[in-house]
Amino acid sequence: MPKVKKEKGPSDYGRQGIMFKKDFGQHILKNPLIIQGMVEKSALLPTDTVLEIGPGTGNLTVKLLERVKTVIACEIDVRLVAELKKRVMNTPYQNKLQIRVGDVLKSELPFFNVLVANIPYQISSPLVFKILLHRPFFRCAVLMFQREFAYRLVAKPGDKLYCRLSINTQLLARVDLIMKVGKNNFRPPPKVESNVVRIEPRNPPPPINFNEWDGLTRIAFSRKNKTLGAIFKQNAVAVTLEKNYRVYCSLKNQEIEDNFDIKQKLDDVLNKNDFCEKRARKMDIDEFIELLLAFHKEGIHFQ
Repeated sequence: MPKVKKEKGPSDYGRQGIMFKKDFGQHILKNPLIIQGMVEKSALLPTDTVLEIGPGTGNLTVKLLERVKTVIACEIDVRLVAELKKRVMNTPYQNKLQIRVGDVLKSELPFFNVLVANIPYQISSPLVFKILLHRPFFRCAVLMFQREFAYRLVAKPGDKLYCRLSINTQLLARVDLIMKVGKNNFRPPPKVESNVVRIEPRNPPPPINFNEWDGLTRIAFSRKNKTLGAIFKQNAVAVTLEKNYRVYCSLKNQEIEDNFDIKQKLDDVLNKNDFCEKRARKMDIDEFIELLLAFHKEGIHFQ
């Protein structure tokens, strides 16, 4: 009888005999040419402190240690922490490596100049905004993302993939696609293709309250193909913005008329500034800034 190949279930084994956990998004980058390409695109300096998130078994970590003063590796899996420590033990790199164990999204980020990482794809969106709002500013980040996510980061108004992620990221940073990476460059291979992306924070950042900006784009892109006039007539939107407006007026000691109608006020702002018929999917950063300022002028706030 032919032998039946035994399935390994939701995980796969690496060369070290470790069963990788797909729940943690563990797909180890094994192609040395891609690793070298990511290091080169990072333009590292010998004095740099580099942050790496999800170092895995250390394939990228070792190449970073060759170039910089310090690497801070954040890893959630204690088994891989042990492997990483073993890999640099009794080498010149041992004292250059700092390891932080835990969930990077729940931790305060350390100081770093550059971020280079093959990150778990399920944390891509929250991680992007965590690093872009991090202070002090870092120089750049070179990150591996799922291909569709990478394309969303760089999408322009009118593109099919243009969304809140696109405009929020581009407000805070310059984003460039660096290289395509096929699934067979990982162990175990993921189900999707990947891309390396380079992110450079805008320094100084635009003089805008990001929470206000995010509140506006969250509403506008909730139905990105609808007109803004239709979106701001929705009851849920009106209730939230009326509450914010009443708080604003209270803080400013401004009286509110008995027959006040928030939907009418929102409609007036949109019509007065020619935004009523516009759709979020075709609006650029300058247009959203103009809209946000128009709302603020009338006491409408989004947080």
